[in-house]
Amino acid sequence: MLDQGSSYGYRLRAEFERRTGSTWPINVGQIYNTLERLERDGLIVKGDTDTDGHVFYSITAAGHVEVTTWLRSPVQCPETTRDELAIKLAVAVTLPGVDIAEIVRVQRMSTMTTLQQLTRAKNSGDDPESTD
Repeated sequence: MLDQGSSYGYRLRAEFERRTGSTWPINVGQIYNTLERLERDGLIVKGDTDTDGHVFYSITAAGHVEVTTWLRSPVQCPETTRDELAIKLAVAVTLPGVDIAEIVRVQRMSTMTTLQQLTRAKNSGDDPESTD
């Protein structure tokens, strides 16, 4: 969302919840922790503070590359209860210039590759009942 313009933590939280239909409520503390980590990693920079004390953050060129890479990369099997693919799609449909069909195509190809690998592994085993 910072790729569309600078913002501050509470606004980012509200915007994330709006874009995901409030399906995944997010703690504002998590937002600020993430902003600190992104700043540390050079993906965003801290900007001006407005009269209400809101600190604005802006994306860097490296941050833009990271966002573009994330949108173009398939999501791996979820390791948490939050479905990253659902979040990615919910946010991506609100972003200008994002090819949703391409995101789905890349994800489908990745999923089919994984299924083919699992099928080969299953068929190559000596003991079909084995957990190996």
